[in-house]
Amino acid sequence: MNIVVCVKEVADPEAPFDSFRVDTERKVIFASPSVMRVLSPFDEQAVEAALRIKDKMEAKVSVISLGNKLDRVVVKKPLLMGADELFLLEDEAFEGGDSFSTAYALSSAIKKIGSYDLVLCGRQSADTNAGQVGAGIAYFLGIPLVTVARKIDVSDGKARVEKVVSDGYEVVETTLPCVITVSSELGQPRYPSIHNIRRANELKPIIWKPADIGLDPSLCGKKGSKLHLLKLFQPVYESSCHIIEGDTPVEAAHNLALRLRAVRII
Repeated sequence: MNIVVCVKEVADPEAPFDSFRVDTERKVIFASPSVMRVLSPFDEQAVEAALRIKDKMEAKVSVISLGNKLDRVVVKKPLLMGADELFLLEDEAFEGGDSFSTAYALSSAIKKIGSYDLVLCGRQSADTNAGQVGAGIAYFLGIPLVTVARKIDVSDGKARVEKVVSDGYEVVETTLPCVITVSSELGQPRYPSIHNIRRANELKPIIWKPADIGLDPSLCGKKGSKLHLLKLFQPVYESSCHIIEGDTPVEAAHNLALRLRAVRII
């Protein structure tokens, strides 16, 4: 069983709001140097899902991350958890991409890895929350997709998935290979073990440039993006307070009802 997990390094989503600044002219968000880089929490869930399958059957878990100047401490966390190998798509050409160019590059890397039975992603990234890369990978690989999984069971060449819906979950079965995006309902990711920490310290990531996975740099990152951002801004929320008066509680209630009717609430 060969499992590929796609993970992303992001600015800590738990950092204070004032640690981030929006540059409206350049249409980018800057994080304060004090903000730590972490693995996207949804992607940690995907790693955990892969390792739970590995706990039950013989499986190899390969992890892929994309970006430039990736923090080795962050991207090696899946190895600390128990993954077997790490591939880094690391080059300036991969910077500034959208869901399309990211999915295209990741799918090309998955093809280069070779044999794969299952591709796992987080349901969305913790920074953009787009939730489109998993679907894009499935499209480029031409294989089935199941989203927002809370539980995955694999047997007899099929995956049985409990898919989260608004009022509970649905049970979906699909043939392998397939792409599954994993949701936080899966449960708490495991902590690194001493054995895995020692092993991970000896493992070196395999680094690929665009040419290594057969990609023209013009199809990667910002150059390969299909999304064109028109405006990026911080919304302004305004509120006002109206005091409803009355000489008696009955009169105050009457005045409140008139006010609510005037603003079409009742």
